[in-house]
Amino acid sequence: MPLALFALTIGAFAIGTTEFVIVGLVPTIAQQLSISLPSAGLLTGLAHGVFFSIGSTIATSLVAKEKAASAIAIMFGGLTVALVTGVPFGTFIGQHFGWRETFLAVSILGVIALISSLLLVPNNIPGRASASLRDQLRVLTHPRLLMIYAITALGYGGVFTAFTFLAPMMQELAGFSPSAVSWILLGYGVSVAIGNMWGGKLADKHGAVSALKFIFAALATVLVMGVFAFGNVPGLQVYVVQKAEQYTPGAVDIASGLNIAAFNVGIALGSIVGGQTVERYGLTQTPWIGAMIVLVALLLVVLSGRLDKLPRRSAALSPEG
Repeated sequence: MPLALFALTIGAFAIGTTEFVIVGLVPTIAQQLSISLPSAGLLTGLAHGVFFSIGSTIATSLVAKEKAASAIAIMFGGLTVALVTGVPFGTFIGQHFGWRETFLAVSILGVIALISSLLLVPNNIPGRASASLRDQLRVLTHPRLLMIYAITALGYGGVFTAFTFLAPMMQELAGFSPSAVSWILLGYGVSVAIGNMWGGKLADKHGAVSALKFIFAALATVLVMGVFAFGNVPGLQVYVVQKAEQYTPGAVDIASGLNIAAFNVGIALGSIVGGQTVERYGLTQTPWIGAMIVLVALLLVVLSGRLDKLPRRSAALSPEG
């Protein structure tokens, strides 16, 4: 794989850490500063969406078409690891050195990402023409693309219904100490990175829909975290790009960005549903509620896969076929 992909991975890790590290520092910041945390979250979210929508396009342009999912998997590996390690990383530095040092560490990551991107990412990558207003509206209203956004939001809504409360579940239900939980989450982060790479290769080999069916089915069985939890990231991103190229070729980047937005909607959805589940039924029920949400995403994947086959069948039955 080109070194430029690893530059994108560093950038993804830096942005992911910037976004998620704040969660572990909220109590400390709230005590010392009077700032609008929602505004700060909005700014980091804007950077998140822009980077990953454009980064996905760059990643796929660096490799052969049959390796597109693996390329996206490498880039998103930085985000998925940051997703798991960001909070404990920020909390650890904040507790031992102060919250200012945490932001200094994140800033250093950003500088490293900037330098590596400038040095390694080629500047002759062909860009896409600007999307017309009509194309942008089609991206927002096309049923097939909306279905993929729903799959992304529901798939990760189910994951985060349980993942949001993973640390308290391990402490209160399994009896692990806070320090042990940090090491477990680190191991989980390694598992996530492995699963992300494996999901990319699976999508390259068997196609996005087949890979998504398998991963969502495995995830929904008992909401197995780790290897399966984020293995569908590259498949989903490749799938939305493929459908956008088919239905809205003038707005592929926008479709890619909207799928990233759906990912974040899923995180918010899962946190809300998980919170309500804990309040009403307790921590032990969050995995099962999450599994039911993921099952809905799986049903949508199956439906979308069947819709993909309809044009092929029609073409095969036509006189020209």
